[in-house]
Amino acid sequence: MDLTIQHFIALAPLLITTVTIIVVMLAIAWRRNHSQTFLLSTVGLNLALLSIIPTLKVAPLAVTPLLTVDNFACLYMALILVATLACVTLAHAYLGDGGKGYPGNREELYLLILMAALGGLVLVCAQHLAGLFIGLELLSVPVYGLVAYAFFNKRSLEAGIKYMVLSAAGSAFLLFGMALLYADAGSLSFDGIGKALAATSLPSLIAQLGLGMMLVGLAFKLSLVPFHLWTPDVYEGAPAPVAAFLATASKVAVFAVVVRLFMLSPAASSGVLTTVLSIIAVASILVGNLLALTQSNLKRLLGYSSIAHFGYLLIALVASKGLAVEAIGVYLVTYVITSLGAFGVITLMSSPYNGRDADALYEYRGLFWRRPYLTAVLTVMMLSLAGIPLTAGFIGKFYIIATGVESQLWWLVGALVIGSAIGVFYYLRVMVTLYLMEPNLRRHDAPLNWEQRTGGVMLLAIAIVRSCWVCTRSRCWTWCSMQVCSCLVEC
Repeated sequence: MDLTIQHFIALAPLLITTVTIIVVMLAIAWRRNHSQTFLLSTVGLNLALLSIIPTLKVAPLAVTPLLTVDNFACLYMALILVATLACVTLAHAYLGDGGKGYPGNREELYLLILMAALGGLVLVCAQHLAGLFIGLELLSVPVYGLVAYAFFNKRSLEAGIKYMVLSAAGSAFLLFGMALLYADAGSLSFDGIGKALAATSLPSLIAQLGLGMMLVGLAFKLSLVPFHLWTPDVYEGAPAPVAAFLATASKVAVFAVVVRLFMLSPAASSGVLTTVLSIIAVASILVGNLLALTQSNLKRLLGYSSIAHFGYLLIALVASKGLAVEAIGVYLVTYVITSLGAFGVITLMSSPYNGRDADALYEYRGLFWRRPYLTAVLTVMMLSLAGIPLTAGFIGKFYIIATGVESQLWWLVGALVIGSAIGVFYYLRVMVTLYLMEPNLRRHDAPLNWEQRTGGVMLLAIAIVRSCWVCTRSRCWTWCSMQVCSCLVEC
């Protein structure tokens, strides 16, 4: 196909991110300078984010047989770029000016994050199984190095190897599922697969097996039960900014392509697949929340919490009608902001030169009396993750409940309510710990210049409360509330 100026405008976020990667790589080869690399990365990401505005004017547009740029892709590209920009900023604060005996290879961290972000951008634009696989691998391979980046930390190396092995296993399942699906449908495009499956009243056994194996591969990336065992160890071992990227940009990209594949395409017409997704959703909600109850490590707790949150999102995916797409978008935006705020506090409390991150829960005991601003941010994030009213997390959960009620998925809505009730306990336990104090307590405090670096997480905390206020005053909130009430009355 002939490329026009509109095609280049549509691809602007991907092209600018690619150019940023090349510029950063050449700058590192020319001269190692931490501040310079950070500046180039942030400028490139900001330009890519701004380029989404003209991209919206030419969308929807099928750029190549592999990629399509529409409003759906633009939303998630913006979300990935915002999350990446936040993680790059946190990485700059985390790495600082280096420590005694540190080899000084800090610049490659930005390069790897940018490459992973480019993979996420490709992933959300994919309309073809080949595009899906290219984007997924471009996202996953740099993350292997990111997780194991603190090579002087045995936990980081262990986490990197574990993530690499299990992610490779997930990719193998995904490829085998693609092969089976192609053998049955005769097409690799999402639209072609959907039409082939819709042509028959019931998908063949090969097509169902192919979709099931693809679901296994994607569930590995999303750490859904029972493919979740890597999550707490990788979150704990990875450097704090990398764990933030893994929890936000990486998972958002994968879930966005799952939505496009299994919901926007008619490929999800199989009743068997819906049943499997429902079982995975309930298992993820209950297992994630129950295992989080026993955690004394904040990063492991957030890891198990993310399992439960993506279980909630599967409810909207199973519903696949009405508010489902909007509910997923609202929930992912609130989840990304909240997770960035929580991991941001951990990042500002930590340093790679102390051997390990400040992620043990006892290190946050009495934080309010030492760092009240960080405590305020983490408190707001915990309230939002718990879904307490007047936070954005409450709005996100309400949208998911509205979608479940509208589709009359009562047992899935019941699992969400039970899981949320369990989650309130361990989120409140973290909050209570922040305000306690014991004499002669071992402390792992924030750096002395922390006041210069808390602006970002403070803005995230304000965004959590502000977005709730905006949503409650909007028409969509009123319409959503009326839908829930009418469905409950009919029931």
